[in-house]
Amino acid sequence: MLIRENYLSKIRGFYDSDLIKVLVGIRRCGKSVILNQIIEELKEKRNIDEDHIIFINFEFIEYEDLLDYKELNKYIKSKIKDKKIYYLFLDEVQNVDSFEKVINSLRASVKNISIFITGSNSKMLSDELSTVLSGRYVLFNINPLSYKEYVELTNKNVYDIETFWDYAKWGGLPNRCEFSNEVDIKNYLHSVYDSIILRDVVKRLNLKDTILFDMILQYLIETAGREFSAENINKFLEKEYKKISNETLYNYIDALCKALILKKVYRYDIAGKGVLKTLNKYYATDLGIAQIKNNNPEFKSYIILENIVYNELINRNYEVYIGKTKNGEVDFLIKKDGKIKYIQVTYELYGNDRTIEREFGAFKSIDDNYPKYVISLDKMDLSRDGIIHLNLIDFLLDDKI
Repeated sequence: MLIRENYLSKIRGFYDSDLIKVLVGIRRCGKSVILNQIIEELKEKRNIDEDHIIFINFEFIEYEDLLDYKELNKYIKSKIKDKKIYYLFLDEVQNVDSFEKVINSLRASVKNISIFITGSNSKMLSDELSTVLSGRYVLFNINPLSYKEYVELTNKNVYDIETFWDYAKWGGLPNRCEFSNEVDIKNYLHSVYDSIILRDVVKRLNLKDTILFDMILQYLIETAGREFSAENINKFLEKEYKKISNETLYNYIDALCKALILKKVYRYDIAGKGVLKTLNKYYATDLGIAQIKNNNPEFKSYIILENIVYNELINRNYEVYIGKTKNGEVDFLIKKDGKIKYIQVTYELYGNDRTIEREFGAFKSIDDNYPKYVISLDKMDLSRDGIIHLNLIDFLLDDKI
């Protein structure tokens, strides 16, 4: 089993905290596995008794009666029989209407309990949680497998370009690695996507036209890395004899983000040192989901690479923005611990002077001394003028940024 130490190391210090530990991520990204790994640590390394661990997965039929929040509260309290600490794990808790009442009640009335919850949709995002849990929680964003985790799980050759493109094409949902046949992989990914849409979008929006919804997602995936424009998407839909109001369009896009299928990236004005709320971009949380919703046979490889770099930066806990310069933009401006770095991503540089000039030249109008990087699939180091060039696979493996 792949031990997801990247996440466990962040959560471990909160095992006994009275803060609610909230794990949020797209369906099937591995949240349940992480909960089970925490449980195993509690048992094996801290000798916690089995009867002091309460685990409930709300997607299992045997817990169907506990979808009523009052029954859930009664069940949990019946398990608490002494003053030693109990560890409560509620998996996919958003399936319980008013689950927050149970959490808040337990927190107020039971002092010897440590609570872990997971979820896959907007109910679990920070803006909604801050209201229902009164700020007494710590949030951990769980993502699909990184490339490093993917090769560790599959035991494939990390530098084999076919291994890389398999990851780039079919993404990092752990269970898809069980399949080697493309038909089986597609079927699995379609089932995940359909479950997301049915449970987290159709119900929430009372959606009638799922075809239109799919077309909007297709457009956003095929134009990933480009500035979003409502006008352009409406032109795209008109060619398909579809119409949509801007209000409905933004509601649909918001639903895609809250279902964690897409992530919105804001622009950052480098000269003005501030976040801009217009002309943002969208990237896919998982490239496998993006692949099955993409109908463009000429889908550009550099978009996939850009998306991979974006997801890796998120895994490394960076704040990620599109960098607006005086004359254009850089692909990513990233921030952590008050420090800034700039990144350009491209497919290949070697032998193409125009591409080299474009990618390295993107930094010309930035007059600060923060580190600047160009990432590509080239194996030769093409660093110049103080700008560091990195091979993409090296970047994904070595935490150089």
